[in-house]
Amino acid sequence: MTFSLAIVGRPNVGKSTLFNRLVGKRLALVDDQPGVTRDLREGDARLAHLKFTVIDTAGLEDATDDSLQGRMRRLTERAVDMADVCLFMIDARVGVTPVDEIFADILRKRAKHVILAANKGEGRAADAGVIEAWNLGLGEPLRLSAEHGEGMGDLLAVLDPIAQAFQEQAEAEAEFNADFDVDIDGEIGDDDDISYAAPTLQKPLQVAVVGRPNAGKSTLINKILGEDRLLTGPEAGITRDAISLNIDWDGTPMRIFDTAGMRKRAKVQDKVEKLSVSDGLRAVRFAEVVVVLLDAAIPFETQDLRIADLAEREGRAVVVAVNKWDIEDEKNKKINELREAFGRLLPQLRGAPLVTISAKTGKGLDRLQAAILSAHRIWNRRVPTSQLNRWLQGMVEMHPPPAPNGRRIKLRYMTQAKSRPPGFVVMCSLPDKMPASYTRYLVNGLRTDFDMPGTPIRLTMRGQGDKNPYKNRKNPNAAGGSRLKKHLD
Repeated sequence: MTFSLAIVGRPNVGKSTLFNRLVGKRLALVDDQPGVTRDLREGDARLAHLKFTVIDTAGLEDATDDSLQGRMRRLTERAVDMADVCLFMIDARVGVTPVDEIFADILRKRAKHVILAANKGEGRAADAGVIEAWNLGLGEPLRLSAEHGEGMGDLLAVLDPIAQAFQEQAEAEAEFNADFDVDIDGEIGDDDDISYAAPTLQKPLQVAVVGRPNAGKSTLINKILGEDRLLTGPEAGITRDAISLNIDWDGTPMRIFDTAGMRKRAKVQDKVEKLSVSDGLRAVRFAEVVVVLLDAAIPFETQDLRIADLAEREGRAVVVAVNKWDIEDEKNKKINELREAFGRLLPQLRGAPLVTISAKTGKGLDRLQAAILSAHRIWNRRVPTSQLNRWLQGMVEMHPPPAPNGRRIKLRYMTQAKSRPPGFVVMCSLPDKMPASYTRYLVNGLRTDFDMPGTPIRLTMRGQGDKNPYKNRKNPNAAGGSRLKKHLD
């Protein structure tokens, strides 16, 4: 049993810098301007021999209304209630501010354990701020430098007894529950696809939700979770980090990524927004299934098409979800228009699921989950080589390949080289002369005949060279005869 540590404090005191140092990766966006972090981000931290969960929070603001700052504060207060330990960070160079005093009082009342840290404590300029931190009444302040890694040994010394207490508690609970050993493990299988490995707690299904700003990505994930875990609101571009959350969606373990809204590159001028978009692109590359979320009022804009095409080029299974369907008046007419536009504008994703949902009311989420699981299964599909070659023979007989310059291209053999996404190799003569139109013909046939709609398919034409291992070698029998003759002589 590990403990959770929430890093809290005013904006721009170095919370995300310390978070990145503890997890050993640059997961959280870091910039000189205050207020970069808005959502809660969790990570697996390691400090010497200690392993625990660390939570990066938004900067505490002195706002209690429904403004963006007020909603950020309520989300941070929720992290304080959730966490086992709170690391309250101040800026040692600035010293204690009135806002620090307000939140120190809140932490004394709400937090289980509070550790006071004076960050940016390198150099003499921080001496006064470290001494002033004693006035907060939270005990001896730790002098840290999250950027340079100073004071990590002192932090370890404070966390070590807390970790031991949690370990003892875990051992006591394990001993108490030893007599109630219930086997709850199960396997999800499908007799029709024995090669498919269902998601597990150790290897959850990786899902990224992407789309333009204000499409409702965070609202959708909150509805799936059943709680307001991510910051939402009418303002466009609230989400900045690609936040990952481990969830159990009706028995399916998933790791779902909420990404920042992606605008056209020409409109992205702010440095933090550039970092946010880059973070979202990494989430797409890391995901297995990408949910492209559209706004029903303005679907399939140019940026939506670019995002979907990016997911396909990265080789990810794609599900298109049309949000805000609850406020659509002419639903039958609209869905026909959407399907026609989808097939026309995204032919490379022909057959991909198109699901209408309402992230606000939760309607259609069951269909969205079914579409995600189906797309993941197809993305992992493998086809036996014998079936592929019988299929290839039939496709060639129905439509033979062209004969450039009078030389007929022969398709000799086909096999599946990989899955995730499905990748196939066709051994043939003159692979460089094979036109793209014939390759598309084969890819479309694979989609239809092996039930692989929507998933990216990679098809490679490869020349079949001379595979004779004895070519250009001496006859081994002749060499053996020479040695025997020499021995007899």
